[in-house]
Amino acid sequence: MGIGDKMKNAAEEAKGKVKAKTGDATDDRDLQAEGETEESVAALKQAGEKAKDAFKK
Repeated sequence: MGIGDKMKNAAEEAKGKVKAKTGDATDDRDLQAEGETEESVAALKQAGEKAKDAFKK
């Protein structure tokens, strides 16, 4: 997993957290759900890349 992929996934996860918190603060359930989804997808990508790295070694 390249450093670029790690940074991209971390940025996506952070963006999802911000959306989720903003949705929660403004009582916008759609925005909150969208943020939580983005956060989860980024975390899964990160886990998949880590698994690939483990098999390479």
